[in-house]
Amino acid sequence: MPNPSVCAAPGAAPFSVPSEATRLLVAAEAILPLLEAGNPFDTGQVRAAMTAAFGASDAEGGWDWKTAYDACEAAQVLLLRSYGRALMTRAGSAPRRLMLWEQIARRIPTQTRRSEAGQAYQQFSTPLPLAYVAAVAASIGPADLVLEPSAGTGMLASHAELAGARLALNELEPRRAAILGHLFPSSQVSRHDGAAIDDRLDGAVVPDVILMNPPFSAVANVDRAMKDAAIRHIRSALARLRPGGRLVAIVGANCAPEVPAWREAFTGLQAEARLIFSAAIAGKLYAKHGTTTPTRLLVFDKLAAVDPSSFPASRGEAADLATLLGWVIADVPPRSTPTPPPGATAAHPVAAPERTRTVATERQARAGVAEVAPELDYHCRDWSAADGVLGDGIYEPYVLQSLSIPHARPHPTALVQSAAMASVAPPKPGYRPHLPTSLIADGILSDAQIESIIYAGEAHSGHITGSWTVDETWDVVTAASDDNEEAVQFRRGWFLGDGTGAGKGRQVAGIILDNWLKGRRRAVWLSVSDRLLEDAQRDWTALGRERLLVTPLSRYRQGTPIKLAEGILFTTYATLRSQARDTKASRIEQIVGWLGRDFDGVIIFDEAHAMANAAGGKGTRGEAKPSQQGRAGLRLQHALPDARIVYVSATGATTVQNLAYAQRLGLWGGGDFPFATRGEFVAAIEEGGVAAMEVLARDLKALGLYAARSLSFDGVEYELLEHALTDEQRRIYDSYAGAFQVIHNNLDAAMEAAGVTSSLHGTLNPQAKSAARSAFESTKQRFFNHLITAMQTPSTIASIARDLEDGHAAVVQIVSTGEALQERRLAEIPTEEWDDVSVDITPREYVLSGSPDKTYSLQSRFMSSGSRAGAGLRDEDIVSTPDN
Repeated sequence: MPNPSVCAAPGAAPFSVPSEATRLLVAAEAILPLLEAGNPFDTGQVRAAMTAAFGASDAEGGWDWKTAYDACEAAQVLLLRSYGRALMTRAGSAPRRLMLWEQIARRIPTQTRRSEAGQAYQQFSTPLPLAYVAAVAASIGPADLVLEPSAGTGMLASHAELAGARLALNELEPRRAAILGHLFPSSQVSRHDGAAIDDRLDGAVVPDVILMNPPFSAVANVDRAMKDAAIRHIRSALARLRPGGRLVAIVGANCAPEVPAWREAFTGLQAEARLIFSAAIAGKLYAKHGTTTPTRLLVFDKLAAVDPSSFPASRGEAADLATLLGWVIADVPPRSTPTPPPGATAAHPVAAPERTRTVATERQARAGVAEVAPELDYHCRDWSAADGVLGDGIYEPYVLQSLSIPHARPHPTALVQSAAMASVAPPKPGYRPHLPTSLIADGILSDAQIESIIYAGEAHSGHITGSWTVDETWDVVTAASDDNEEAVQFRRGWFLGDGTGAGKGRQVAGIILDNWLKGRRRAVWLSVSDRLLEDAQRDWTALGRERLLVTPLSRYRQGTPIKLAEGILFTTYATLRSQARDTKASRIEQIVGWLGRDFDGVIIFDEAHAMANAAGGKGTRGEAKPSQQGRAGLRLQHALPDARIVYVSATGATTVQNLAYAQRLGLWGGGDFPFATRGEFVAAIEEGGVAAMEVLARDLKALGLYAARSLSFDGVEYELLEHALTDEQRRIYDSYAGAFQVIHNNLDAAMEAAGVTSSLHGTLNPQAKSAARSAFESTKQRFFNHLITAMQTPSTIASIARDLEDGHAAVVQIVSTGEALQERRLAEIPTEEWDDVSVDITPREYVLSGSPDKTYSLQSRFMSSGSRAGAGLRDEDIVSTPDN
């Protein structure tokens, strides 16, 4: 018997698919444990579940693969119904929830086969993570009635149910409608043409929210493509939506008001409901569901637009769902929700708590109002060394010297500073940062980290003595008189020189947050690698802020404007040095265009030593030209004289010449230090040697411009772990050693055969000879390093296991990641295999012949001393040396 919650459309023929839907549900329940296991599974496991449920295989005609894919989608819905709310609570924030849904979606096999019914109805279900982003845009609450006019297998509906909303589901295709009846037994399921949902749906159903993924060009009972199919569905759904309600639709990427063919249609829609958000979505995000067609997310509020012909600018195309979610959080305003009906229970809203805070923050920013946070309460004090003297050691325990911060907790691990640094105290500050009290009370920021925020703000409160003019290229800075109308003053910077473990990233985030709460809502964070983006986002999130506010510059093509109302722009030094080309402005010009020439916010130069040699100088091999990265860093500082610069590096400079990038410390050219030029400064410090550098660091601390703390290793003990080689390991080692010995013994003969050397004339090609020997020795060292590491790994793992059982934490240091070798292997994999990557990054080709690397192929030829195989080789065939 059909489920009573499944209502056939008036006049529709009875359908006999509930029995098939029941079998499909049995298959979904069999697939559910595969999802619960947390690992991807393959089509073989799906075939087994389907064959068991239907009593026949696909080859026997018992079922088709479209049905199997529906079972996989139904299994995802079952997973969310069983664990969704617990998983959302555990994840906490919207970005983390998205990551969780993406992990679940990746476990499902890719849909690679289509059916006639699927093609006719354009059944491309919404991927689970995309459905979540759509639900966040809808801002669903427990008092809402949510309608899904083309519900499919319930991927969108499942997120509405997690938010506690009531559901009204509609699906024209009989089998899918029956599946919905089983998956959502307490919800009404109807079978109408979604393009006429307002004309056919029960009049009592007046939804507060509509989530929809309509067919893009398929219309019921029409045997050809209808380009306006999606618009028909949206128009009918908007007619049914309650006034003030919200509609979120996933449509084709070209269905947008900026496309001339659709502008008139969108103008007509805005007479009833205004478009508040539009963004395209890369087609690859639908690949798991059998298509790579780009899509678009549209959000309407049912309030007539003041000017129906005016539309919000599209955000562009989101390359990933994290980007799309960030845009939704930033751009889609909250909506009014009806009062919860009597007896309604609170549920987990789809929009995360921090989303509400972020939207509120943005509204305040647009209104010019700073987020409320108290000024930090601290007290200045006089400092003197204990008992009038310092200890005899190299390091001294680190303590706050010139101030005390009530309720601040000490750093979780003891910090130290050099004896020279400990001999002076920083000045008594007057700057008061704005920080949420919870960050101090909960110990999220330690006393040492808060001190850094205070002194950074103190340094930024003033300017370097003197005035300068900057040329149009931002390369040349010249001293100028104070009455020069074009002269500028440079705001003083601050240097954070803490070592590992002091939490430099969190201090940087705290400095940005202080300025953020003071209304300076744009910042730039530079570092050495785009892989450090996640670290920056982690540190920003640790302070209770929205992760996606840290946005990589790489998402904006060079030469295009940066469309961020506010946020932290993350980029690398390598990107920063990109010069202007053709008609495209340089990356620095792009950043300055976003910030504005009067920018007074924060610029973080993380790992600032990457800008070493910013001004060039003399080296052991003669004159060294300025590095492009260093020059780019200086240009950015010159272009934005009022920016609040923070240099971050545990190794600020190996030589004093490499401090040229730290222009904002005022070490030369102004009245703060007795050096008229950088050259005078370098000469004076070089003459004083290391002691002068130490005095310089101490003086900078005394001026409140520098801090350098590091973890204390007091009480740390070292113990070697010995691994006893087994007989088999000794045999393996000896075998490989013998193989390399054969190469070594015959290397001279091989080079003579290749024409590199001659027994009569000596060396014929010194460069090729050196390269060949270097290739052999480096290969030998790399191979045996890998081999020995592999042999001792079992003992290491056993030791870690013992430590964990004893309640200790294990910290493993990775010395070499083999990144270059991995990238070479990945480059060899065809694109059609990217969905299931299996790559070997072991060093076995170092000793195996027939490898694709020329060096190793040559070495295999060197195994025979009498071979003339290399006689025709060129120098460039020999000098190829792989890195690791």
